[in-house]
Amino acid sequence: MLGKVRDVLFRQNRCEQAVLPHLDAAYDLARWLTRSDQEAEEIVQTACLRAVQFFDGFQGTNPRAWLLAIVRNSFYSWLQQKNRLQELTAPYDEEVHAAESGGADPETELLRQADARLLRQAFEALPLPFREVMVLRELEGMSYKEIATIAGIPIGTVMSRLARARRQLQEFLIAHGIKRTP
Repeated sequence: MLGKVRDVLFRQNRCEQAVLPHLDAAYDLARWLTRSDQEAEEIVQTACLRAVQFFDGFQGTNPRAWLLAIVRNSFYSWLQQKNRLQELTAPYDEEVHAAESGGADPETELLRQADARLLRQAFEALPLPFREVMVLRELEGMSYKEIATIAGIPIGTVMSRLARARRQLQEFLIAHGIKRTP
């Protein structure tokens, strides 16, 4: 009996060590996919429960990619349960998510906030498959191979989606007043 308790505690400790350092990345991915703080928290909680439940299946190579794959799968399960396969429309609250200003003058800070708001709008306007790979690549710094594994798609598809997403971002920003740089 005592041996089983030790095994469970040891497994739980290993799971915590693998998952906890990556909770911010998990939340960020869920937040960008759902566009809602509350729903992102729900997704991450579900993903963490699944991570604990299926930790014995973890091969130990990349806990961050493993957790993000679980978050992604939890998100798609959540979409199916909610019958929300249409594009999500929850607004992103800039006030809540804006970083502290570094003491810049008000005009510079206002321009920075406007640019950030426009970029966020462009990012959120991306179709979900494009937004997903952009979050994983540009915000989470995942390799193409890791993204392919997480999303369950070929590397060529990752590259194609990233190229299309970048082009759509560029077109959105140009159409909304950001000048193209050489």
